Amino acid sequence: MPYKIAVASSDGVNIDMNFGSAHEFFIYEVGERGECALLEIREAVKEAGEPSACKDGCKGGGCEGSRENHPKVDFIEDCRCVICKKIGFHIQKQLEKKAVSTFDVEGKIEDTLEKITWYFHRVDHHQTLRGMANVTLKGKEGK
Repeated sequence: MPYKIAVASSDGVNIDMNFGSAHEFFIYEVGERGECALLEIREAVKEAGEPSACKDGCKGGGCEGSRENHPKVDFIEDCRCVICKKIGFHIQKQLEKKAVSTFDVEGKIEDTLEKITWYFHRVDHHQTLRGMANVTLKGKEGK
């Protein structure tokens, strides 16, 4: 079954944006065979009157603490997961309630998507993740 992955990136190549400061999310669709394709770029519009620091004092620039329905959470709730450089605890919990997984990762989008789609493929097909550190993607050695 196809699914979507949201990636916080400033350039479409690297995962280099925190969830709260991301101005756009690159939405990838993963097909039946694990192939990834850019589906769309969603611009995250700041809600009018949004404070610059969260209620919990993290000064993260947009996480808004434990607010019940953060606009960016609702914005990507149709995705299976979100990948970003950093994500706050409260936003992570809000996404978890909507069954959206989160990954705090820095690196190339292409490499990260390959690893995450491999992980989801194993989970979806009830395959073991044991020895995952020794397994290479697509049979390549030394990756």
